[in-house]
Amino acid sequence: MGLTHFNNCGKARMVDVTVKEETKREAVAEGRISMEPATLALIKQGAMGKGDVLGVAQVAGVMGAKRTWDLIPMCHPLLLTGVNLEFVIDDTASVIDIKAIVKTTGKTGVEMEALTAVSVAALTIYDMCKAVDKGMTIEYVRLAAKSGGKSGDYVREDK
Repeated sequence: MGLTHFNNCGKARMVDVTVKEETKREAVAEGRISMEPATLALIKQGAMGKGDVLGVAQVAGVMGAKRTWDLIPMCHPLLLTGVNLEFVIDDTASVIDIKAIVKTTGKTGVEMEALTAVSVAALTIYDMCKAVDKGMTIEYVRLAAKSGGKSGDYVREDK
């Protein structure tokens, strides 16, 4: 399968989806932010100076998904029908795992929206906690699954 974001002259272009059929589409992305145990404890206690870290990250992730087309040059503006983020705290590893589920009925997929949601949520956690832990690491941002569209379903196998 060739790359579709280039025109005949090799210049970047937005893919024309005019003739594509609308289908139900869903994408799931995941990522992780690791931090010092003391930082994680402050988040859990709601004692971070900037407020409810995961609450703000939830809203930021939704906003990121909705604005993906504004950030990634060749993405289409999409009418998203659902965006949800889930946060799982792992005290042993001192990490927060982030999962975003994005849905639409449309002519193009929502993989980039899900990836952006996870990335923006992780960046928001970093921003809200950087005063106490500049060594946090954002990692493993990746597509976990997608469904719908011409290319069919995809499920990441190396979970």
